[in-house]
Amino acid sequence: MSSSPAAARPGGRAVDALRPIHLELGAVANAEGSCLVGFGDTRVLVAVSVEDGVPGWKKGKGEGWLTAEYAMLPRATHTRTSRERGQVGGRTQEIQRLIGRSVRAMLDGFAWGEYTLKVDCDVLQADGGTRTASITGAAVAVCDAFDWMVRTGRIPTSPVKRRVAAVSVGVVGGVPVLDLEYEEDVRADVDANVVMSSEGRFVEVQGTGEHGTFARDELDRLLDLAASGIAALDLAQRRALGLT
Repeated sequence: MSSSPAAARPGGRAVDALRPIHLELGAVANAEGSCLVGFGDTRVLVAVSVEDGVPGWKKGKGEGWLTAEYAMLPRATHTRTSRERGQVGGRTQEIQRLIGRSVRAMLDGFAWGEYTLKVDCDVLQADGGTRTASITGAAVAVCDAFDWMVRTGRIPTSPVKRRVAAVSVGVVGGVPVLDLEYEEDVRADVDANVVMSSEGRFVEVQGTGEHGTFARDELDRLLDLAASGIAALDLAQRRALGLT
């Protein structure tokens, strides 16, 4: 990989710099847990609903469940995108499954009784990184929802044992960069999404050579970039939750 001045990125951002991060706890008054998350110009509203009961395959076990849904609002993008009604598209399915897997990794099992947490991630504005912003905001909103369950006497303690956060990394013009916005994402040679826990362990790594292949040392550099970005996101999460 070659080096390149920071000015080569939109806005002159350094190659290892996140966009401005915004995490607003309790953004939806009616939800048991919620967070408005911003990664630069990307905005995602996450709301968590706590419902009595669990899916049929979970009934009678005394365990709960957590699932996620993801949607792009029609004018989140430069041109209108039709709403997905009925059967959702393959990309949407893949993203919401990723969000669900990632957030379930926060939990120390499902022994909180037969309650289901439904995590709704709605993209208000898209400028790259909608899935990583959704995961990072969902982690905050899920902590908020379990705290609500403790306060209201539904469970004695929160099952959350760690947080998760996610960020994109990629190679753009031969340069490894952190937290790609749309302008970079569409021309990236390599594109990856990395999910890590607050314990510094990987939850999921999705990497693709969009226009070619990449070497092991390039992947290592991208993972190092992601780890540094996720450490900063974890700090932002702690601040939003009042843990610092």
